[in-house]
Amino acid sequence: MPHIVIVVGMPAAGKDFARFYAEESKIPRLTTGDIVRVECAGRGLDLNAKNLAKVSDELREKDPAELTRWLVDRVEKEMTYEPIVILEGMRSWEEIEIVRAKFPATIVAFVVGRELRRGRFGARGREDDDISYFDKRDRREIDYGTAVPIAMADHYVLNDGAIDDTIGRFRRVMQLVLAGV
Repeated sequence: MPHIVIVVGMPAAGKDFARFYAEESKIPRLTTGDIVRVECAGRGLDLNAKNLAKVSDELREKDPAELTRWLVDRVEKEMTYEPIVILEGMRSWEEIEIVRAKFPATIVAFVVGRELRRGRFGARGREDDDISYFDKRDRREIDYGTAVPIAMADHYVLNDGAIDDTIGRFRRVMQLVLAGV
């Protein structure tokens, strides 16, 4: 049974560092955002902020935790022999509890000040990063309940400086997690 590392944080807080780490370390990583992007593509929609938000809201409308249930199911079916799996995109405490009901889990929150996130948001170069949409996207994340998993995290990675510093902080957190697995 894998240990799940749940990565949380507001938009542009640095959650992609977990992706880079996963790729470098050959650790499986699944995200709810990937599900939303696949759904948008399947509908023939452009991957822009408006479409991604609309599809994300629609997928969460009946059951806000449906995307998390899908990820947990995938881990159960395909990754039971992995020592660690990184999951990203849980936006409420209910979703954290769904993961923890099935697997041991550690929550890692990436944090950075709002104005620094705003500056990084438009500079990331993603199709869905429209700087005029930053405040709405933050509000949507807060409405989903994102603040609670961030507040209740087991570890924090401060992302307010050089890239190498943030990578080093995340690596140290992962060393602690791996030592406990």
